[in-house]
Amino acid sequence: MGKSTNHSKEWTQMNSIYGMEQWQTLIFLLCQAILLSVLSVLYLVYFNSICGLFESVISGTTVARFAAGFTGSVTALSAVCLFFAAANFFYSAIPLHYDMAQRIVSAVNDWSSVKLALDLGCCGRGILLNAVATQLKKEGSSGRVVGLDRSKRTTLSTLRSAKMEGVGEYVTCREGDARRLPFPDNYFDVVVSGVFVHTVGKEYGQKTAEAAAERMRAVAEMVRVMKPGGVCVVWDLVHVPEYVLRLQELKMEDVRVSERVTAFMVSSHIVSFRKPSQHVHGPAEVRLDWRLC
Repeated sequence: MGKSTNHSKEWTQMNSIYGMEQWQTLIFLLCQAILLSVLSVLYLVYFNSICGLFESVISGTTVARFAAGFTGSVTALSAVCLFFAAANFFYSAIPLHYDMAQRIVSAVNDWSSVKLALDLGCCGRGILLNAVATQLKKEGSSGRVVGLDRSKRTTLSTLRSAKMEGVGEYVTCREGDARRLPFPDNYFDVVVSGVFVHTVGKEYGQKTAEAAAERMRAVAEMVRVMKPGGVCVVWDLVHVPEYVLRLQELKMEDVRVSERVTAFMVSSHIVSFRKPSQHVHGPAEVRLDWRLC
């Protein structure tokens, strides 16, 4: 896998191109944090009065003051945690997503020979898709990257962002289901995906056996559409150990797992692997590649 490279991009430019998805979640977190902050200040200003209220319910001045102080401390701590959660969500949505897209791209050694690449999920507004297209353009390649998403609305938004990035001619978008990819076997040189596979099968509930089976079906589909010798790089949340086990069962080669990265307030990892040029026997080896993060 290639070395990570540092790519800097002005926040204002990224925001103008990609915007902020799921902004309702961010606003909800901020509103809750502000509300609890206000309550914490009121606790501090009117502490003696609040202690009097606690004394009317709890016998004993010392116990009442402790209960009031404990409640105020928990309220203040909750406000701090919510502000942190909002900041983490904000950072994960675009800046971290952009940085991880560059790391995913750098995990592929040779883009000059890539003719067809697939971004499974086209997550967000196409940050990863455009990073792949930018790399193809930089290499002077005649290759193309296909973005697949379940929503036509998302694919249209992705095409707009690709044009704004100046890579529209390298990008194609299609609607489709990750569990039944609308592509033939051995079709893509490279397959990438960013924080998408964990959403497959969510209609069954994240922790159900049915959802796990659907995610494994998506992993198998990625393998199916890759050419022999092709490379796949997936960044995802929570369920990465499941993917590694499935890749071992499918006899994939050079399986690597990055160090943990916190994204959207949960752990995430980058997994990369190569499809064997020929069928192999025996268990696949899994390596930890700390260079990714």
